[in-house]
Amino acid sequence: MTTLRLSYQTIEFGATDIHLCTLRDKQEYQDPDSVAKRLGICSASWPLFGVIWPSSIVLAHFMFEYPTGAKRILEVGCGMALSSLLLSKLSVDITATDYHPEVETFLQRNALLNGGKEIAFEQTDWANNTDTLGLFDVIIGSDLLYEDQHIELLAGFIENHAKPACEVIIVDPGRGRKNKLTNRMVEFGFAGTHHKPIHTDYLKQRFKGHILIFTRQYKA
Repeated sequence: MTTLRLSYQTIEFGATDIHLCTLRDKQEYQDPDSVAKRLGICSASWPLFGVIWPSSIVLAHFMFEYPTGAKRILEVGCGMALSSLLLSKLSVDITATDYHPEVETFLQRNALLNGGKEIAFEQTDWANNTDTLGLFDVIIGSDLLYEDQHIELLAGFIENHAKPACEVIIVDPGRGRKNKLTNRMVEFGFAGTHHKPIHTDYLKQRFKGHILIFTRQYKA
């Protein structure tokens, strides 16, 4: 990380501040041992994990108001893991996961930056059936549907880690795949709704996407 140009910022959630060390911009790149390349991550996509996207801010604001209780929560494709950092600071049981090899380094650095303990993390891809994550009450993510092939992979990954009663919350910026994902989630027994977030004045530009919520009730 020493040769990467970094940026520091603070995002406010009411009286709660989350401090973040991120990549300076989407032009940064460092893969001297070709670890990311062997995972299929090209130089163009390498830095995408390391900046804060509008969808992740929308998700974090949604989760700030969410009644977490004692629920076990998983953030999928966490990137800079803004929601995980926020939930950890609020003493929520949160686990983060991502495929990118540099995510955990930034995650734990930012966890310490916010005065908290290390956040549970596992590096895995959505096609992996051998991870040790377990099952969750709530699964969250933002800006995950870049390609059509991601729909089946994401839905399958969610199903593999969802408890019989589970809620899934995904913020999609409007990449045109929310209905396809909904159809697949319905096949797994989830009921889905889409709605546009309100009061997004914390963003610099109007948010054109939706919050997707999928709920499955336990049936004995």
